[in-house]
Amino acid sequence: MPPQARMDYVHVGCAHCATENRIAAGRLGDGPKCGHCGELLLPGKPVELSDATYDPVIARTGLPVLVDFWAPWCGPCRMMAPQFELAARELRARALLAKVNTEEAQAVAARAGIRAIPTLVLFRDGREVARTSGAMDARSLVQWVNKQG
Repeated sequence: MPPQARMDYVHVGCAHCATENRIAAGRLGDGPKCGHCGELLLPGKPVELSDATYDPVIARTGLPVLVDFWAPWCGPCRMMAPQFELAARELRARALLAKVNTEEAQAVAARAGIRAIPTLVLFRDGREVARTSGAMDARSLVQWVNKQG
């Protein structure tokens, strides 16, 4: 009898219902859906986080989570939005890219110590590992995430 193959899993918090999902690492690129609400977990585009979903998604996601803190009135934020979407496609299945509207999620922005926007915060295993402020193009975003290891 052949030895059992060891299956590695990654936990991903759902940005829609905050449910923790366990996904086989080899299936992250296959469009996994939340077992509770059926929404895509890694859609290849940024997910919106709110006061209710921010903490569970950050804490329950085993992949790096890059959060863009932004506001609708911010010109550089609006300029960077399409670049952030391109980076989300490129990093799909390797990182979760999320956006937090600081006007709507003021409690989260205050707790995160956001003083300027856009501010990008990279989390790994629920902990902040890097932070930078200012708009970036998609290539720079991907390089910055990859540089953080």
